[in-house]
Amino acid sequence: MSFKGEVVEKISVLMTSAFGLIAALAWNEAIQNWFKSQVWLATYGLWAYAITVTVIAVIATIWISRISAKLK
Repeated sequence: MSFKGEVVEKISVLMTSAFGLIAALAWNEAIQNWFKSQVWLATYGLWAYAITVTVIAVIATIWISRISAKLK
């Protein structure tokens, strides 16, 4: 691969990662606002939010790993 091709590939990866981060931050704010609006969740505050998001992240990671393994 040429130097120019490598640069284009790296920029593509960086831009994709940046948009992924922006999307993650938007979802983070949306979920936080939803947690604040739910009385039963708001009483436990950040602990409920952190635990819930962690559980979702673990489940999503396992699910994505399984799909990736099937595709290989």
